[in-house]
Amino acid sequence: MISKNLILAINPGSTSTKIAVFSGAEQIFVKNIKHSAEELAPFEKITDQYEFRKNIILAELKANNIELESLKVIVGRGGLVKFIPSGVYSVNEAMIADLKAGINGEHASNLGGLIANDIAQSIQGSKAYIADPVVVDELQDVARISGHPAFERVSIFHALNQKAIARTYAKDINKKYEDLNLIVVHLGGGISVGAHCKGRVIDVNQALDGEGPFSPERSGTIPVGQLAKLCFSGKHTLDEVKKMITGKGGYVAYLETNDAYEVEKRADSGDKKAELMQNAMAYQVSKEIGAMATVLKGKVDAILLTGGIAYSKPFVALVKEHVEFLAPIAVYPGEDEMKALALNGHLVLSDEVVASEYK
Repeated sequence: MISKNLILAINPGSTSTKIAVFSGAEQIFVKNIKHSAEELAPFEKITDQYEFRKNIILAELKANNIELESLKVIVGRGGLVKFIPSGVYSVNEAMIADLKAGINGEHASNLGGLIANDIAQSIQGSKAYIADPVVVDELQDVARISGHPAFERVSIFHALNQKAIARTYAKDINKKYEDLNLIVVHLGGGISVGAHCKGRVIDVNQALDGEGPFSPERSGTIPVGQLAKLCFSGKHTLDEVKKMITGKGGYVAYLETNDAYEVEKRADSGDKKAELMQNAMAYQVSKEIGAMATVLKGKVDAILLTGGIAYSKPFVALVKEHVEFLAPIAVYPGEDEMKALALNGHLVLSDEVVASEYK
């Protein structure tokens, strides 16, 4: 029997909006709505799209006989708000203002809280939240030091998926997440490696634009002296350099593809360059795992591999070869961000978690 207390999860991406409806832990509807370049062209800023995307979501719900009155919790993908601890946050005026202003940058995920709030406002008894945005910040103070006071290390990573996978693993072994030391590795278009110490991510590479392993689309940590020379060479604009770091780095720069499976197939068929790049990415991921093991002082209960690239058995084998001496390795391929959002919504709906106030 479908509950009348449904949860709507909203995950806006750059060219799509994923929505899913859950009754408790059961997913009863899911849709990935694609947006063409032509549809998005009229909007100057990403946040200008929220009315357009909201109306499409409402139309999809109506077409699939989802009654709005049954939606008691609406959870949007957390955007680039202020740096905040992990958790579920009620959407309030302060958050709306920060999402619209893009205080930590413009990203499609900023639309999640805006759309969730707008829909919730139209439904009596419904409430809007965000959960574990990419700017979850639980870094220990020593991890913030960069090496020069003009720069500070910040926490931007795949918090939603990392936290959900860490909790899933803890449940699988009948322990509490807060009692474990884990290294969680998100392997996707971007790669983040987090040191989870008793429920807090005390160190993690800044996965958006500049630290850690290279990935299918990102350059990761690159030689800073060479980067400084390139920036002042007069050959590239700021936007071009930023795209070299994020979007056109990694596999894209070396192999002209962001498809890790394609790279795997090319390597398997004898393409030596593809094989080298796949080995290099696994090598860099392994080095980052080793670094996080030192952060946890060698007391690592498990290493968890997740994200789309975790489906690749050859890639996982390469990483295991380097790091399996550190701790047991568990693999959770893919990323179910919709389920993770809904899980957080369910925790609030069932009063297992009290939503935090965003300030």
